[in-house]
Amino acid sequence: MVENTPRLSKSSKSDIVGYEDFLAELKTRISTAQLRAAVAVNKELVLLYWQIGRDIIHRQQQQGWGAKVIDRLAADLRKAFPEMKGFSPRNLKYMRAFAEAYHDEQIVQAPLAQISWYHNIALIEKLKVIDERLWYAQQTIQHGWSRNVLVHQIESKLYQRQGKATTNFNNTLPQPQSELAQQLLKDPYNFDFLNLGKDFLERDLERALINHIRDFLLELGVGFAFVGSQYHLEVGGEDFYIDLLFYHLRLRCFVVIDLKIEEFKPEFSGKMNFYVSAVDDLLRHTNDQPTIGLILCKSKNKIIAEYSLRDIYKPIGVSTYQIQDTLPEQLHNNLPTIEQLEAELETIFLKVEDTGNL
Repeated sequence: MVENTPRLSKSSKSDIVGYEDFLAELKTRISTAQLRAAVAVNKELVLLYWQIGRDIIHRQQQQGWGAKVIDRLAADLRKAFPEMKGFSPRNLKYMRAFAEAYHDEQIVQAPLAQISWYHNIALIEKLKVIDERLWYAQQTIQHGWSRNVLVHQIESKLYQRQGKATTNFNNTLPQPQSELAQQLLKDPYNFDFLNLGKDFLERDLERALINHIRDFLLELGVGFAFVGSQYHLEVGGEDFYIDLLFYHLRLRCFVVIDLKIEEFKPEFSGKMNFYVSAVDDLLRHTNDQPTIGLILCKSKNKIIAEYSLRDIYKPIGVSTYQIQDTLPEQLHNNLPTIEQLEAELETIFLKVEDTGNL
């Protein structure tokens, strides 16, 4: 007589007290262990590559090995470790450059070993200053940037722009909120992903940013959640509309953005002060931090902006934005105008007609 092994049906799983919670706990524990293992492997790999690069430099300096030894070394290592893909001549040269860029092993073990080898290659290729490399490495760890996002941030010069907005946060926000908010804002903002040409209106700029909301959020930075455009507020029986309204998840506050297609003027700060006060009264919840205003202008005089914000008691920042022209100036000068094109087309049509009459 064969005994049937009892099976748990899907419906009976929930009958076991605590089973689902236990399963969820195991899944979390296994996923965490997998992540730790991957991080540990990555750390060891990056450290190994640095040591290989260091030893190549040492041998070349001490024993006079030439550059061709890297090709020979790559062939021998790939023969010895055919399953490993990191021993190409190109990658060995990156290892050498990596060790040449960072002489201190502690630096490698701390931030650099926490990001992938391909992130580190991007830092070496794109940047020359070690402080900038380490800053971008820390930002990559903090925000979980992919290599493509890291390269984008480097090419947009985020290091030079981060925290550079003109603000009154030191006088209007408590620590550490004021410091966090300051680091949140950039100057200038890079809107090169827009294709607006020269003559555009504020509404065109707003609409283009909404149409490219993914790129816009990437440029704003981690933590911004889009609430709405032309966000309606009713104050004193009158209607008002905020250009762009966001909520920042880390700062726990609303962020009001007012778009201007001209140079900053002192009266802009008064209008923003009104918007921030209205959002604080109408939208801000008990646990929210004070609302922040950001005026985005085509250009600004820093001194005028500082004077305009000095005696305002709501946290407001002023930044500029850059939009790359669709065509370089030299191409604008060399391309024909619409009138020239129409005249040329008319000439062609006349020639065709004359040919047809022959």
